[in-house]
Amino acid sequence: MATLNVNIDHVATVRQARRTVEPDPVTAALLCEAAGAAGITCHLREDRRHIQDRDLQILRQVLKTPLNLEMAATDEMIAIALGTRPELVTLVPERREELTTEGGLDVAAHQDRLAGAIRALHDGDIRVSLFVSPDLEQIEIARDAGADAVEINTGVYANARRPEARREAYRACLEAADRIRALGMGLHGGHGLTYQNVAPIAAIDGMAELFIGHSIISHAVLFGLQAAVREMNRLIERATLFPQHHRLD
Repeated sequence: MATLNVNIDHVATVRQARRTVEPDPVTAALLCEAAGAAGITCHLREDRRHIQDRDLQILRQVLKTPLNLEMAATDEMIAIALGTRPELVTLVPERREELTTEGGLDVAAHQDRLAGAIRALHDGDIRVSLFVSPDLEQIEIARDAGADAVEINTGVYANARRPEARREAYRACLEAADRIRALGMGLHGGHGLTYQNVAPIAAIDGMAELFIGHSIISHAVLFGLQAAVREMNRLIERATLFPQHHRLD
């Protein structure tokens, strides 16, 4: 069954808007754990626009569930990861001008760099996932680079407005998932997933982890964080138990 990993970056975004101490992303992470989240994700960016180094250090100390650190494959971030030792690192592309992580990694163009980062993280006993668009060539190169898992970028699926465009994007996710499983890597999914569109992704065979942040935090603003986490977990569990009712293929 797919499990829910909650991204708490947007809690830190609200805090950093005033450069104050609240809302505290660590407290939010603990509430998510208490509500049933199977893991916590944070993205430490080069410009430190939301999560700060201190947040990461405290999260590492207090979390009972696995910590997934999203980061760029830079020397600085690799050193931080090796010092913090999260259970999982997800390597993502990063551009200063973007509002959030946009497209997947171009693994083909940066294979040597990514392979070196993966080796260094493996030496620190850290599992590594690559955030990749549902492109079969990129997925195969991710395996060649040494990735333990691939997180399918579900953004095109999530943002599609027309039903046929959404079905086409979903089929691409299905094909990508088949290839990831066949190559023996862990299957993850994330980006743009909401309460309205998560079920078909959760219903994909072998989907292990879903990484969701913005929709849950947005829901929590109105309905409370724990209720938001419980509702997302309910949708994922139902889709996994009854996938035939949710798949779009």
